[in-house]
Amino acid sequence: MSMSIDFEPVNALDYPAFIHAFGSVFEHFPQAAEDAWTQRPFVSAQALHAAMMNVIRTLDAYRQRDFLNLHPLLSGANICLGTMTADSNAEQMSAGLDAMSHDQEAALDALNAAYLKRHAFPSSSACGITRARAFSVRSRGVSNAARMKNWTKCLRRLRRARVAA
Repeated sequence: MSMSIDFEPVNALDYPAFIHAFGSVFEHFPQAAEDAWTQRPFVSAQALHAAMMNVIRTLDAYRQRDFLNLHPLLSGANICLGTMTADSNAEQMSAGLDAMSHDQEAALDALNAAYLKRHAFPSSSACGITRARAFSVRSRGVSNAARMKNWTKCLRRLRRARVAA
């Protein structure tokens, strides 16, 4: 059963407040919130999410790749560096990436590098996965054909969770 959220307060936000509230839903890409703001009023979290995803869909292929490259690699080191959004920190910590051994960190770094070399964008979704699953997904991703469509499907699931939160 889904919870009904009153979107009247969201729709009443002025531009700076809206960007402050939703600008980090997409990692280091406040443009999604900036452009979605003009599509108010939103009747639901799904409508807000759809508006933000539409901003991404309308980017040309080069800008979509650039957008994907804004997302952090899965890495315990990224948590320590403090360069990710609070949501990404929490997602990576929930996957146990902050508690890896040096050898595990090195192995994940190697998988990340191979994936990035092959696909030209990171495999970075940590939402709802375990450390073991992070390794498994990256291992398969290195050998699978690049499919940005599949990546953006994962991205939609992750961002829906962030918008609803």
